[in-house]
Amino acid sequence: MRTRFLIGVTLTDLAALLVAMVIGSAIVFETPLLWDARIDVDRSLLPLLGVMAVGAVVMSFATASMSGHGVPRPTYGRLLMIVAGTFLLTTTTSFMVRSLPYSRLYVPLVLAIWTVLGAGHRYLRRRRPWTERFVVVTSEKALVDELAESPHVEIVRVIDPQTEEELDPLPPGTALVVDLRSALSERVARYVSSCDLAGFDVRPLASVYQEHLQRIPLVHLNDGWEISIPLRSTQPWLPGKQIFDIALVVLTAPLWLLVGAVVWTFIRIASPGPAIFRQRRIGRGGEPFVMYKFRTMVLDAEENGPRFAAENDSRLIRGGAFLRRTRLDEIPQLYNVLIGDMSLVGPRAEQVPFVRQFRKRIPFYDLRHLVRPGITGWAQVNYGYADDAADTIEKLSYDLYYIQHMSPALDLQILWKSVWIVLTGTGAR
Repeated sequence: MRTRFLIGVTLTDLAALLVAMVIGSAIVFETPLLWDARIDVDRSLLPLLGVMAVGAVVMSFATASMSGHGVPRPTYGRLLMIVAGTFLLTTTTSFMVRSLPYSRLYVPLVLAIWTVLGAGHRYLRRRRPWTERFVVVTSEKALVDELAESPHVEIVRVIDPQTEEELDPLPPGTALVVDLRSALSERVARYVSSCDLAGFDVRPLASVYQEHLQRIPLVHLNDGWEISIPLRSTQPWLPGKQIFDIALVVLTAPLWLLVGAVVWTFIRIASPGPAIFRQRRIGRGGEPFVMYKFRTMVLDAEENGPRFAAENDSRLIRGGAFLRRTRLDEIPQLYNVLIGDMSLVGPRAEQVPFVRQFRKRIPFYDLRHLVRPGITGWAQVNYGYADDAADTIEKLSYDLYYIQHMSPALDLQILWKSVWIVLTGTGAR
């Protein structure tokens, strides 16, 4: 299903590019027949079209990993990366190969039309998402209910693992999803084996849950090695991740230093006291470090002890809600990235008292400290802020998913989502 979906989107993109080429040719060269179009008297348009088509194919495959481990979705971000990459490859090739014809009007026009057409077919696909049909063998009602909320899942039937009743064959086009933690009755065990022998798709519930919800079902964890072992394959990439973080912070320093100076001045005017707030947080390996933020609360906000931030928090200074909503209060954390305490992407760094509580109450909580904490992360862009221990458990399921599937593509996806959240202000406290 995943491969078929990605191929379908790619082929539709290429068909949209062909339509854009024809429309662009009709506008610029006054002919929809591409083989008749001429950039000048002696040079045909076809070589340029070939380079653009090759660039589109290369970028489509290069960005395929942007869909991540989970269920692929027709994202607009990937479309923009494909179009931008195609433009870059086309112009670079034209610059290096002087004999290649190039039109400064035609190429941007075609890419603009292609972007509109690509966004259009993605919009239609998102309105009518494809689904997988499952028969689920489990007694975990909560997991089934959460899985059923995915727009790509249809639960056909749920089978009690201990049933001794006669079971009907799976309907065509249906996969059997089995909770491997459940003790199966003799009849259900034979049924699972028969479905496998008959050629049906038989899959573990934990894997399907991860693919569709992009989080870890915590009840399926054993001793935590399910998270730590996949991380070993990522270890060689971690130094490169840190280099990327530092390089991006340095390159964008003129922007965030300017904005930071404005925020610092505003806080000093809006509230008495220092503009920078320092607090001990827990980092990689469970080691504490000092995290820096712009202060958005009154000076005595935690005189009665730390507590979670809340909507319309009375402790906020004037303008503090805006700084939190736009994430401008987190600009000083870029310094933490530079000195190696934090990463741009990773689990949220939590306060020391909260970590002490959660270690006792939440199984596998310390696994989130296997990597550097991040300014943004998979849990932040998918769940937002935590209000209590229950929310923290939900966020942990996303944090552990991120650690298990860390990759450059996933980091870029999180950074892209974070930019959108900053622009819209969603999920801020």
